[in-house]
Amino acid sequence: MGLLSNRIDRSSLKPGDHIYSWRTAYIYAHHGIYVGDDKVVHFTRRGQEVGTGTVLDHILVSSIPNRSPIPCSICTPPSDGHGVVSSCLDCFLAGGILYRFEYAVTPSIFLAKARGGTCTLAVSDADDTVVHRANYLLTNGFGLYNVFKNNCEDFAIYCKTGLLVVDQSTMGQSGQAVSIIGGPLAAVMSTPLRLVTTNVYGMVVTAVGVYCASRYAADIGMRRDVMKVSVEDLTTRITTGLLQVVEPSLAALPATVS
Repeated sequence: MGLLSNRIDRSSLKPGDHIYSWRTAYIYAHHGIYVGDDKVVHFTRRGQEVGTGTVLDHILVSSIPNRSPIPCSICTPPSDGHGVVSSCLDCFLAGGILYRFEYAVTPSIFLAKARGGTCTLAVSDADDTVVHRANYLLTNGFGLYNVFKNNCEDFAIYCKTGLLVVDQSTMGQSGQAVSIIGGPLAAVMSTPLRLVTTNVYGMVVTAVGVYCASRYAADIGMRRDVMKVSVEDLTTRITTGLLQVVEPSLAALPATVS
């Protein structure tokens, strides 16, 4: 792995790795936990890799790779009760390139990776703990999928760290979601500079600075609204309704995505 790429060979994979693969046109990356024996446990929206339940799905679904109509003999079909599934590595990658998500990176490395969803400042737990969480959630579920608050990257980060965002009204752990919000936010926050300067380069630098600051502050390794939650406690909270995540609605999207 290098500064600008987390690409790895299959031979370097080990159980407990958080892996991902970019989909068509780099619109999004799908994340999961490699648990060994060529299997990946990952979180989906009722078996579909990504979705919002809104018109945005026309864009997102267009980037989902085409799959064979013949069911894979290794992969487990999605349960009606939840979206955590087990797939073989080939089906997970769907012809894409294999990348490994990095943990405990330095602030300089974190900021050098311009797009979120590739690394975090947070420290990973032991590999056997990570695999246990993934397999436990495969049986018990990870709650309701939400592209902004509870997506495949949130699932993988939780498996790796055990950290959970306490305030469910805020953004989840996903670096991809933060990037989606952070880009437009940086543009909006830098707009007032037009009142004091006509230098477009200065505005660009400020916008980039705001974007980087938002990514840094929102990283799971920096946030103060997170707590360590055991996987058994997590599923109990979901079952009893103490932890709820709702799907985004058309009315809510304008306030969430710029």
